[in-house]
Amino acid sequence: MVFFFKKKKKKEADLEINPFYKDKKNLVVYLRCNKCGEVFRSHLRKGYDFIINYENPDVPYRIEKLYVGSKCPNKIEIKAQFTGSYKPVSIEISGGKFITKEDYEKEVEE
Repeated sequence: MVFFFKKKKKKEADLEINPFYKDKKNLVVYLRCNKCGEVFRSHLRKGYDFIINYENPDVPYRIEKLYVGSKCPNKIEIKAQFTGSYKPVSIEISGGKFITKEDYEKEVEE
């Protein structure tokens, strides 16, 4: 039996292009702190968390998010710009790195 619509897992290289997972009306991103290794999951709501980018109508949405964990005071900052269909055009992260959903789930289980 062939599964045409089987969802493929993201790889580490894919995270540099698009670290966001679609989940209904949200985009979900998974992060790891560079300093302490704490992992985060963040749900970004399309109608709420995204800022309308009036300066550039070709890239109508952007986010600027700051995350601070419970294990250390290190700040993880994400800045990204998106098309009208919420596909990332540019992504910047400082203080942490993107991880896959599977890596996050493995870490949380332990």
